[in-house]
Amino acid sequence: MSTVNITRKAVLRLITAVAIAPVAIRQAQAVDAAVKIDNFAFSPSALTVKVGTKVTWTNQDDIPHTVDATAGAFKSGALDTDQAFSFTFAKPGTYQYFCALHPHMTRTIVVVTDNTPS
Repeated sequence: MSTVNITRKAVLRLITAVAIAPVAIRQAQAVDAAVKIDNFAFSPSALTVKVGTKVTWTNQDDIPHTVDATAGAFKSGALDTDQAFSFTFAKPGTYQYFCALHPHMTRTIVVVTDNTPS
């Protein structure tokens, strides 16, 4: 009888682990990131994130700004003070972006997969 009980416990543990694993994997793959827009600049100056990461840009400047990908992957429209724009990066690559109202404001986000060497 004890062998049957141990086997049942082992099966229940395995089922629980399999049910929880996808949630744990998704949480490990992507963590949200934030970019501040202030004083005519995007901060941080360099950002590397994993596929699936949602990046949120928040305008903390006194004038409107935009967040536009050079290759067209995303485009925020004008963001007034304290407004935010978010984009989730579904594909790896290098994404250059700028403010359409102030083209000298530029930055790059590098999106990597979990198996990309750091």
